[in-house]
Amino acid sequence: MKFIVNSQQLLRQLQSLGGVLTSNNTMPIIACYHFHLEENRLTVKTTDLSTTLVATLDVETGRMEQAEEVAIPSKMLLDVMKTFDDVPITFDVDPSTHSISLQSGDGEYSLAGLDADTFPTMPAAEATGSITISSSALVEATGKTIFAASNDDMHPQMSGIFCDMNPDGITFVATDAHKLVRYRRNDVHCEQPASFILPKKPISVVRNILASRKEESEVRIEYNSTNIFITFDNFYIVCRLVDGRYPNYEAAIPKDNPRKLIVDRLSFLNTLRRVSIFASEATRQVRLSISADHLDISAEDLDFSNKAHENIPCQYEGEPMDIGFNAKFLTEMISNLDTAQVLIEMSHPSRAGIIFPYAEEVEENKKDDILMLVMPVMLAN
Repeated sequence: MKFIVNSQQLLRQLQSLGGVLTSNNTMPIIACYHFHLEENRLTVKTTDLSTTLVATLDVETGRMEQAEEVAIPSKMLLDVMKTFDDVPITFDVDPSTHSISLQSGDGEYSLAGLDADTFPTMPAAEATGSITISSSALVEATGKTIFAASNDDMHPQMSGIFCDMNPDGITFVATDAHKLVRYRRNDVHCEQPASFILPKKPISVVRNILASRKEESEVRIEYNSTNIFITFDNFYIVCRLVDGRYPNYEAAIPKDNPRKLIVDRLSFLNTLRRVSIFASEATRQVRLSISADHLDISAEDLDFSNKAHENIPCQYEGEPMDIGFNAKFLTEMISNLDTAQVLIEMSHPSRAGIIFPYAEEVEENKKDDILMLVMPVMLAN
């Protein structure tokens, strides 16, 4: 196996593929990049056994009689590729020993590879359904929901993004039981209703690759009962879906919320960040004291005699109230919205607050909508 490839082009692909690699494994083969060369097409693959990511790129080769492959240790290859300028690199692989020689200018570097035959195989793409979504829409949907997914291994169903598709649109949901985000798109349609839970890690990898690319592209998503297959540009990813049934998130959203607070988003966000510095590190609790035309945000840490409060103007409908929230959850949600103002609907200090982006003029033909829910914390008297 011998080919010539541009160093920066290969490095970009290796870094994208590296999102799937894991350092904690008992199989040396899955700490490798799998290289497969056929004619002038190089296919590079990584896996962590539940997710496999594949990228292809064009290279220069001599005459080849058959396809060839090798597994190359990822850390050493990535480390050395980072040191090269934008230059051609020649890879020369000895098929009998799996040793790899890299040549660039006057330099030559050798490393030991592994037998590619032992690299795990991918599940066959036996899809029962599919959709096509724009890369910008998928980046937006996953970016606005993934932060709310649970990190608790005891509740694996909540560790991913729930995807619910029907002819009217597609809904993405993430929750950890303390916060919840529901994001809907009405410009993506599925002929047959389907739902599944997307695992957080591979979806983060896909999002990062798409977000780093300037060009808009189409993303094809195929799925069956156990796996999802995602194709875009020169990438292909296969990952195992999260098993289990997603919680009934609609039942957790309060329907009757007579208290309505409208506040400037950036003023609210920056005030939360300042005041929360003085909150207890254990609870991150902030108090919102709301009346007709002003919002008082306060925090206190009794253990260290730290406290802060700040007033900002607002619009408010309903009886005055005090309610407590975790400042970290609030700032995560507010910073993931992009309107000038936000609307928070509430009913009682013991019930969840519902956060919406707010605009005085309703946008016609709007393609998406978002709802964020945050549970309150008990206020200390």
